[in-house]
Amino acid sequence: MIKDWKSFLLPYAVAVEEMKVKLRELRKQYLQYEEESPIEFVTGRVKPVDSIKEKMQRRHIDEQHIEEEMQDIAGLRIIVQFVEDIYEVVELIRHREDMTIVEERDYVKYNKASGYRSYHIVVEYTVELVNGPHKILAEIQVRTMSMNFWATIEHSLNYKYQGQVPPDVAKRLESSAEVAFQLDQEMSEIRSELRQNNSQESKNN
Repeated sequence: MIKDWKSFLLPYAVAVEEMKVKLRELRKQYLQYEEESPIEFVTGRVKPVDSIKEKMQRRHIDEQHIEEEMQDIAGLRIIVQFVEDIYEVVELIRHREDMTIVEERDYVKYNKASGYRSYHIVVEYTVELVNGPHKILAEIQVRTMSMNFWATIEHSLNYKYQGQVPPDVAKRLESSAEVAFQLDQEMSEIRSELRQNNSQESKNN
């Protein structure tokens, strides 16, 4: 039985802080070379103990297997502007040598029934502690700003209704998720057209 949660969660806290710095550095590098960064901003957190215990009970996760079966104790979120940026960020993570991808779930192309969209990547990451290296699992969510806005509201409503959102509200949430995704697609098309126009102007000049 885990008695000292602070010690148990220490590697996860270290991992979140290190990974936030590394992922934010990618954005700085793009801007340094005067290129468009696919990363807008990065956030991270360690799952609260109460949430861990609730998920263990709900998913019937044995305490002895919590490190292998609970993949989101360490969680990071990468927010991007455009849908295509999501896949560019995924490729950046795939090519990193300090993070090993163990699972990917594409909820952008294959959204959940609720309307939820995001790209989830579970990585194995090693932190160097005073007593030696420690491998942990972390979940990285990559989504657009509109996807994040929708997911934040949906999460709040689920919490308010304790997971039992009224059917009419759930239907409206599903519809609003589709509207948000259409907005994302429209913004991508606008950017693509602007790039084409700029490219054509450059050729003409």
